[in-house]
Amino acid sequence: MALSVFGAVALFATGVGPRPGGSAWDLGYDLVLYNAVYLLGAAGCWRGARDRAAGGAAGRWLAAAFLASTAGNVVYTVLLARLDEPMYPSVADLLYLLYYPLVYVAVARLARARVARVRPSMWLDGLIGALGAAALAIAVLLAPALQGVEGGPAELLTNLAYPIADVLLLALLVGVGGVLGLRSDRAMLLLAAGLVCNLCGDIVYLDLEATGRYVEGGPLDLTWLLSVGCISLAVRLSPPHTAPPPGPPSGRSALVDRRVLAVPVLGSVASVALLGAGWGDRLPVPVACCAVGCLLAVVVRTAVTFRELRRLHDVRREARTDELTGLANRRDLLEQAERALARATPDRPAALLLLDLDGFKEVNDGLGHNAGDDLLRQVGSRLTGALRPVDTLARLGGDEFAVLLPDTNRDDALAVAEALRHSLDESFSVNGVRLHVGGSFGVVTAPVPATTVSELLRCADVAMYAAKAGPTKVQAYVPETAGGGGDRLRVMAELRTALRDGELLVHLQPQVSLRDGRTVGVEALVRWEHPRRGLLGPADLLPAAEQAGLMGPLAGAVLDLALAGAARWWGRGAEVPVSVNLSAANVSDLDLPAKVVAVLDRHGLPPRALTLELVEDTLMSSPDRARAVLAELRAVGVSASIDDYGTGYSSLAYLRHLPADELKLDRTFTTDLTDDPRAAAIVRHTVGLAHALGLRLVAEGVEDLATFDVLTALGCDVAQGYAIAGPMPVEEFLVWLQDAWRSPAGRGPVPRQVARRPV
Repeated sequence: MALSVFGAVALFATGVGPRPGGSAWDLGYDLVLYNAVYLLGAAGCWRGARDRAAGGAAGRWLAAAFLASTAGNVVYTVLLARLDEPMYPSVADLLYLLYYPLVYVAVARLARARVARVRPSMWLDGLIGALGAAALAIAVLLAPALQGVEGGPAELLTNLAYPIADVLLLALLVGVGGVLGLRSDRAMLLLAAGLVCNLCGDIVYLDLEATGRYVEGGPLDLTWLLSVGCISLAVRLSPPHTAPPPGPPSGRSALVDRRVLAVPVLGSVASVALLGAGWGDRLPVPVACCAVGCLLAVVVRTAVTFRELRRLHDVRREARTDELTGLANRRDLLEQAERALARATPDRPAALLLLDLDGFKEVNDGLGHNAGDDLLRQVGSRLTGALRPVDTLARLGGDEFAVLLPDTNRDDALAVAEALRHSLDESFSVNGVRLHVGGSFGVVTAPVPATTVSELLRCADVAMYAAKAGPTKVQAYVPETAGGGGDRLRVMAELRTALRDGELLVHLQPQVSLRDGRTVGVEALVRWEHPRRGLLGPADLLPAAEQAGLMGPLAGAVLDLALAGAARWWGRGAEVPVSVNLSAANVSDLDLPAKVVAVLDRHGLPPRALTLELVEDTLMSSPDRARAVLAELRAVGVSASIDDYGTGYSSLAYLRHLPADELKLDRTFTTDLTDDPRAAAIVRHTVGLAHALGLRLVAEGVEDLATFDVLTALGCDVAQGYAIAGPMPVEEFLVWLQDAWRSPAGRGPVPRQVARRPV
């Protein structure tokens, strides 16, 4: 459609010179071709409005403006031009003047569609540009054009309306430039070009009309037609946004961007120049008012700029400050670490200390989070007092702090860490309670061995966890060997994928009765079929799962796999229950009984097909909740077992109230059972305790037949270990179970001596 407009303009241009004689040619050019351009422009704007969500409303306003001009042209050419004394002002002038407010609205809508949010400073920029442009236009264009204006009140108002409308249009256009900045927006540039063509045509027309030299159908008419073509093309090229795109640069960049400041600067310069050149009686009052108003707006804009800068500074500071302690936060630390790494060399390294408080969880749990927050503030204040002004102390989150030490080598960094550790030795007063908290420090330097900020944090984290496990509580990073801290972090990430992609499986280890040798249970032990490292056992899997917070999902996956295997031998008539270990996260879940029943139903198994094992530490961490969950599980028929008995709290008070069915004696008591009388005494009394409480006792780690026989003599109920069978895949266990049930004793052959292997 835009090409059709320019085609019609080109066709009209063939008649701006000498034309063939006759009024028909004049009618064809001045009425048909001239107005065809406006009608095609209106159609193009209307079509663009339909296709462009952002500029849709503006396109409709522009289409209405072109139709108003077309109506004015038709009225003037068909009716008024034929009169000996044409009416002035007339209906045609009203239609011509209607063009301007419609265009004002369209320009404002197009500009608003390009700005998500107009800030006060943007309004002021537009006002400065508009007032400066108005002052310049009145002084240079409007004043000379009005010198020859004369006539009655109606004629005078009409003659004034045209140049004033043009000046307002110029001011609006410049004001929009002040709001948007000078940007490479094709649509807005074409719109500006079209409006400038219209302004130039109006200015020249006023001069020619005042001197009686204007000729209808001359070259001047091309300026208005080109304006129509540019404006319709601008609407066509307006991007089809469904929501306002971002406005000019925000924040600090918006305050200093030259493209944004260009228009208000030019407007203020023009106002100063006009006031300086025409001070006194030579400066028209409208020009002086616009120029003075422009400069007043500049003063207000300056005040707003200072306020925005102050607010920006506050926002920047808050974005880089930990709200609780007032220290630097993670974002600020990362930025400063980037700068420190850029300056660091092997001769002048930078160092990072990572600190994790020891015992902070107990403070939160015992005294409440407000006390914990108070403690963190005191820790931050004390650590700050032990550092240099150039060092940066940041709180990364929770009870984890970091210290960035520029120009510090490894030995000096270790000395700083020791000094900070000793600064925590003195007690803290929180809510009237004297508290002692320690800290574990990981130390790493850059650019060796860490070359990036992410490596710096990772290595410090590895060293900090090593410090937690060591006696000194301060540990420098040591480059990793196989199975080191970096390997653990990779395992944590890969474990999430393994849970999602089904890379886990279970191996099964039988449990036999020491009375008659029958298979009375089987424990499901998790394995991980790693795509690169092969089959991984619990020693590689469980620490990573615990650190990654995946113990709950892992236990759920093992439960499903174990019951899927159990369904196979229960379907063959071998009603041997399977035992599955639960984590603290599972025991704390009050919905656990319902979830367990749902899994049993899904695999078509009765509740007695499952025994849930829980270690003592898990039970003691939340005894009331554990007691409630276990009681509900027992109510539906699922057995409960206390695993690793004797290695945790071993609280007889808790044991008395826990609704359990069996105790599993830890392997540490069976390892030397045949040689250590004390171990035998402990097992004997534990058997008596279990039986007195109505519990059966399962002995783990039965590695040879001699231990098997001693446990039988001591009255133990069930044995589990390599003397019976090691953990095996489900398919192998099905074969083993079939052979065990066929054997006279109810179990497979027991070797006289089996090499001791970990489960």
